[in-house]
Amino acid sequence: MENNDHVFHNAPSQRAPCPATVCAEPYDPDDDEDDDAEPRVVNPKTDEQRRRLQDACKHILLFKTLDQEQFSEILDAMFEVLVKPQQHIIDQGDDGDNFYVIETGTFDIFMKKDGANLCVGKYDNKGSFGELALMYNTPRAATIVATQDGALWALDRATFHRLIVKNNAKKRRMYEAFIESVALLKSLELSERMKIVDALAARGFKDGERIITQGDDADCFYIVESGQVRIMIKSKVSEQNNVEVEVARCSRGHYFGELALVTNKPRAASVYAVGETKCLVIDIQAFERLLGPCMDIMKRNISLYEDQLVALFGSSDDLKH
Repeated sequence: MENNDHVFHNAPSQRAPCPATVCAEPYDPDDDEDDDAEPRVVNPKTDEQRRRLQDACKHILLFKTLDQEQFSEILDAMFEVLVKPQQHIIDQGDDGDNFYVIETGTFDIFMKKDGANLCVGKYDNKGSFGELALMYNTPRAATIVATQDGALWALDRATFHRLIVKNNAKKRRMYEAFIESVALLKSLELSERMKIVDALAARGFKDGERIITQGDDADCFYIVESGQVRIMIKSKVSEQNNVEVEVARCSRGHYFGELALVTNKPRAASVYAVGETKCLVIDIQAFERLLGPCMDIMKRNISLYEDQLVALFGSSDDLKH
């Protein structure tokens, strides 16, 4: 499935079926030994274009595990695509040619179902799409249509393979054993677990650093790779409204932050690092697209949170607001 095909920034209560049956094997970078011999692609840009491109790409998950030299090469290779209303950027069933990052504009996502084209989501001036057709050698899984004038940045297939896919192959080798130990992911097929690894970004936190703030909107969830975190809740029904109470600790292999994504509500707790802590991060885009099979497991945790709140504060109202 294309990146963000199931991300609904404007309609978070919607969720299309998870493409659990799409289990094509990824492109194998070890098969392309000549990749490094290919000439580096450079599309000239003005300083102003480069600045806009960097701003558009700074939150793209696929780029977060690249080193500075690789990221610079990605920026060199990308080229601007100006779009008009009703312009088709990609069409379902086509071969993948480019990966796209949205700078400006709104785009509808259409998927064919029972012979009809259904709008299953949209992008609003941010996001990216098109990587999985390149990563897994599958046809485009959706049609993306511009609904107004906009600007995209595109990365060609060859550069994507040489930098993004090879980097993901290294990441797979690094995290394969760890991911197998995460209880949430044990029920997934190997190919699904590997897609999770492809979507991971690592992030380090210092002792006492706040990772999640209660009441904030949710954009990702976390798996603890090393160290520990403490989950703190400030209760609206407590007499001491400004006091946070510790309700749980998470260590290696545990996950947190998924509740707000499951309930489509703001963060129900704050989370702080205990000592030097490293977490693997999966953003909401990957969560919607890749973790559908885990949704029922995650929903079971809601009763656990409710029980904790009742024990501490005599009510679980915080979870419902």
